[in-house]
Amino acid sequence: MTAQTGKLLGKLPNFLKPHRQDSRILVTFFALVVGLFVFGKIASEVAEGDTFAIDKAIVTGLRTAADPAIPIGPHWLQTWLTDFTALGGAPVLTLITVVVIGLLMALRKFRMAGFVALAISSGAILSVAIKAVFDRARPEIVPHLVEVTSPSFPSGHAMNSSIVYLTLAVLLARSQDSRRVQVYLISAAIGLALTIGFTRVYLGVHWPTDVLAGWSVGAAWGAICSLLAKWLQRTHSIEQPHETTDETKAPLVIDP
Repeated sequence: MTAQTGKLLGKLPNFLKPHRQDSRILVTFFALVVGLFVFGKIASEVAEGDTFAIDKAIVTGLRTAADPAIPIGPHWLQTWLTDFTALGGAPVLTLITVVVIGLLMALRKFRMAGFVALAISSGAILSVAIKAVFDRARPEIVPHLVEVTSPSFPSGHAMNSSIVYLTLAVLLARSQDSRRVQVYLISAAIGLALTIGFTRVYLGVHWPTDVLAGWSVGAAWGAICSLLAKWLQRTHSIEQPHETTDETKAPLVIDP
């Protein structure tokens, strides 16, 4: 960026200035998911007046015609996707969150650790609350390939994985100077969320619209957390991305 360009950007209102790369990717992902959700809703209304027709077509399309208990694709694919779906489950997401919070505390970023804990736990509570409000039944048109008990809408795996992976990726990306690293972190988080959401439909435990709704809310929550963290860092309410203490800068010395 030239000095002249920098001066011109400096005169622009804040909302017209270019956004960070991670914010642009997150907003793009959110817009894409919302667009897919609206498209799915309109397409289903044209076909039958609600979402059941397109949901049913996709769920049954992922099973063999001869036996709906057998998903399409090679045998190993079911095994892989069953393992992948666990990445969006409460035990794995909780473990990842605890590890990240522990890392932040080791770096003496206690306020940031508290922010991460609050952002992710409140997102999980929101997921449970939305499920309770809609209380949608799980698909019963094909056998479930994994055990489920909670209501179907929205997909908790899709929503919570989006919240956890996107929130952590955005916060970590804000501490990186390299744009390529920022893009990689956000892209990897989006890839995880998309993969986990797809596994829920493939395994027959969610309608596609459940997953699209989960992605939408999760992506929005990640964007909100990103903007809130940025504002809190500007006001010095939580630690800056590159802020370190003297203790964390000191070299590690091990006595012989």
